[in-house]
Amino acid sequence: MEIIREYDVVVIGAGAVGENVADRAVQGGMKTVIVEAELVGGECSYWACMPSKALLRSAAALRAAQAVGGAKQAVTGDLDVSAVLRRRDGITHEWNDDSQVQWLQKARIDLVRGHARFDGEKRVVVTDDEGIDTILVARHAVAVCTGSAALLPDIPGLRDIEPWTSRDATAVQHPPASLTVLGGGVVGAEMATAYAGFGTTVTLVARSGLLGGTEPFAGEMVEESLRGLGVDVRTNVDITRARAADDGLAVLELSDGSEVAAERVLVATGRVPRTTDLGLESIGLESGRWLDVDDTMLVRGTDWLYAVGDVNHRALLTHQGKYQARAAGDVIAARAKGAPVDDAPWGVHVATADHAAVPQVTFTDPEVASVGLTAAAAEKAGLPVRVIDYDLSWVAGASTVSDDYVGRARAIIDTDREVLVGATFVGPDVAELLHSATIAVVGEVPLSRLWHAVPSYPTVSEVWLRFLEEYGRPTTG
Repeated sequence: MEIIREYDVVVIGAGAVGENVADRAVQGGMKTVIVEAELVGGECSYWACMPSKALLRSAAALRAAQAVGGAKQAVTGDLDVSAVLRRRDGITHEWNDDSQVQWLQKARIDLVRGHARFDGEKRVVVTDDEGIDTILVARHAVAVCTGSAALLPDIPGLRDIEPWTSRDATAVQHPPASLTVLGGGVVGAEMATAYAGFGTTVTLVARSGLLGGTEPFAGEMVEESLRGLGVDVRTNVDITRARAADDGLAVLELSDGSEVAAERVLVATGRVPRTTDLGLESIGLESGRWLDVDDTMLVRGTDWLYAVGDVNHRALLTHQGKYQARAAGDVIAARAKGAPVDDAPWGVHVATADHAAVPQVTFTDPEVASVGLTAAAAEKAGLPVRVIDYDLSWVAGASTVSDDYVGRARAIIDTDREVLVGATFVGPDVAELLHSATIAVVGEVPLSRLWHAVPSYPTVSEVWLRFLEEYGRPTTG
């Protein structure tokens, strides 16, 4: 049995990215359908951003209270892990997507559930759980918003020990007594922090330092903090083999000759695109590959296919994918109507910020918040820059946050244009500093004007004044 339906736009993947593409397309007058094989709301809502932050927040709040005189005397108990998990379940709506489906209906977006595969240009076949096919024909565009999945490295014996991925770690119902985290990136560092807060014995194994791609001091500070939480951090080592021990523990053999044993192993070594079994071969593309796009999210070599979010490998972050989605949904509608397309840098139909103005927060303890270029990236780009470092504990507002505040901030300034091109903050609650830096980078706000953006006292935001003082008065104004 086959059902054939025709739409202006077909969106594959009903996560946050797909929802935003569809919403913008509908607002642009396009009849739109979205396809989802799992839960409407996607990875971020049920297995990534939201549940992971829920798992981290309670222990972080407890540690924050214990760092402030008057509050720490009132803290008499340990973390209630069962209550943390119940709170996580509430935030994920217990993996029920009814509210998300209601939002689609309100937004006038049709939903087809099932597995989608291309069957030629602008044709998508969706097979539901009962084996019934629905053929969706797009008059104008198809947008692939299928995201990414955890990479399972090719380590002998690894599959045999049934390792966790990030989905298992964030959906846990009974935290293990011991956990080995394989990978020192954002997921690995955050989950090591979360499980250490639960009282789990955690070992983190990374082939290099932590949080690669950020300023080196960020990874170093997080590593020191993890050790303070009791995490056994092993860096600059590889996993050579995995095996199950007689006592049921999972054993990892390391390149330095040592071994690590734990009840569970979490693999957090990277991501792969969800483009396998999508029928890409029927439209001349290779299965299992990232989809290469221009700044309007149009897949190169096509005039109808868009790839938005993780699947295009530009910036694997939910907020950045939603940003891309708004541009893509709008440009699809504009092109369908023959309206002007604003695809110049920073235009309404492009995702220019993906290149050098991507903000990101890692919710470890301390938090790491960054945007734009690191010092190394600026040097590689050949920019004439000055790097300004500042100890956040020297800012008066820091003493109101914690009795023993530890933090550091770095500004990367293009000395020719006298604008900020990058910033990194490490410390308690620094996530809330990030958007001001993002605005300064994206807006290319001259330092001469930033002198007039007066930070409130006493707040940690006063670091902005310290950056300017360290740089000195700009030559233009």
